[in-house]
Amino acid sequence: MLNLRPLDPTCPIDQQLQSKADPVVLVNLFTVAEDDIPALKAAWEKDALWMKQQPGFLSTQLHRAIGGSHMFMNYALWESVDSFRAAFTHPDFVSALAAYPSSAVAQPHLFAKVAVPNLCAA
Repeated sequence: MLNLRPLDPTCPIDQQLQSKADPVVLVNLFTVAEDDIPALKAAWEKDALWMKQQPGFLSTQLHRAIGGSHMFMNYALWESVDSFRAAFTHPDFVSALAAYPSSAVAQPHLFAKVAVPNLCAA
């Protein structure tokens, strides 16, 4: 079963799900025991394929930390908090969390773009 922990304890994902923003970026950091890496990747792939079918999903990419780290980062784009919330709290997705290895810890957090002149578009 996947263990969920807040990336920012002052504003956990449950609190963020009550916000209004669009579009949003989900950044989800995973840590896992080395022996459980194949199981983590298999569970994530199944979840990502399910999420891909949900309204408001735009894209996702899984990254693995380098240098022997057992950390992964998922980066997903959603049209809105509302669309992400509907998928993230859907009973099918919630029940799929049981497929993750018990050593897996996820730290999901939502972000919105910040415009910085001459560097970052709005």
